[in-house]
Amino acid sequence: MSRQLKLGAFLMATGHHVAAWRHPDVPANAGLDFAHYKRLAQIAEAAKFDALFVADSVAAPTQDIASRMARSDHFEPLTLLSALSAVTEHIGLIATATTSYNEPYHVARKFASLDHLSGGRAGWNLVTSDNAAEALNFGRDEHIGHAERYSRAREFHQVVTGLWDSWEDDAFVRDKVSGAYYDPAKLHVLDHVGEHFRVKGPLNVARSPQGQPVIVQAGSSETGRELAAQTAEVVFTAQTSLANAQAFYADLKARLPKYGRSADALKIMPGVFVVVGGTEAEAREKCETFQQLVEPEVGVALLGRMLGNFDLSKYPLDGPLPELPLTESGQQSRQKLLTELAGRENLSLAELGRKIAGGRGHYSLVGTPEQIADRLQEWFEQGAADGFNVLVPHLPGGLEDFANGVVPELQRRGLFRTEYEGRTLRQNLGLARPGNRFV
Repeated sequence: MSRQLKLGAFLMATGHHVAAWRHPDVPANAGLDFAHYKRLAQIAEAAKFDALFVADSVAAPTQDIASRMARSDHFEPLTLLSALSAVTEHIGLIATATTSYNEPYHVARKFASLDHLSGGRAGWNLVTSDNAAEALNFGRDEHIGHAERYSRAREFHQVVTGLWDSWEDDAFVRDKVSGAYYDPAKLHVLDHVGEHFRVKGPLNVARSPQGQPVIVQAGSSETGRELAAQTAEVVFTAQTSLANAQAFYADLKARLPKYGRSADALKIMPGVFVVVGGTEAEAREKCETFQQLVEPEVGVALLGRMLGNFDLSKYPLDGPLPELPLTESGQQSRQKLLTELAGRENLSLAELGRKIAGGRGHYSLVGTPEQIADRLQEWFEQGAADGFNVLVPHLPGGLEDFANGVVPELQRRGLFRTEYEGRTLRQNLGLARPGNRFV
């Protein structure tokens, strides 16, 4: 079979556009409506998406402008995906869990459990937290600095993956006749002592169907890229042009041999914000409907958050993006991307906020299924992507548009599957099942 691209469905309650919740076709209470998520999961699975991707934050926005944005109430991702595992059979289930405000044992146990519940479809999106407000919910006065967050993340990953190898695949014999529940020779105690963590182990969950859940990572800074090359199996990145995406792809793949890894061991899946229409004019009209719902102050508040937790409310809306220090609490790669975008297109603060209201800095495509498939094919075939994490403006409508329009076009071109290759997320992504490090 020729190489085919991979697709993730990035689910953000009402949709990825900041004003989606105000659209008449969108259920405003979607963040806590399981029936809504069940429908989304089944739409994506019917279209043969590789995985659902759910982001997370462990802090609710409290600024005055937050009352105008639908980001304050939503399910905890692992709880949601555990429920969705019971109403789906093939699609992967990727949840975000921060290494900044969690403990490794908790994360290892929860994702191993999800992998068992789903029959081998779990993925962990390893993030370092870019929301400074989270610190206040975990006994800290300020957010952990950028360098320390990544140092902690690297060790966190070591502990979690070590715990996942606590038991060999056939350790649990459960022999009622002999009375042996497990083979002691196939139990391995981690006994980790490091800079950030001391964890004895073992994990109280058997080794999971995939051996280990798939590791996803989203950092694109220099430190983030190095962490991804060392630890990630899927990378979710924001790139605004083919040239930038090609450079990122080549750079990250070139780092893999240093860690004894092949190019196929890491799938790079840029985010792409997609608005689909029967004609290009219809797609643009659909996109503009959402843009008209963006209040300038809301767009600027979102921009400040995406730039690295800056309050931009004191700056004039029609003025330029002010010079800002390098963020220590947010994503440095996203700050660089948005700052360059503002300068390149000479955008005012309000214009920049409105421009990112849908894609938040990700590559954006507005057009017919054929036009969108053209661009996805170009990136896929010209060394910019192994697949894409799909962001749509509103849910469920935007996902249905992509599933019913773009997916069949990709399938017609032989670029995307018509049936799942296997039962596990690893099998469908073309990733090897890891061996146990202790064997």
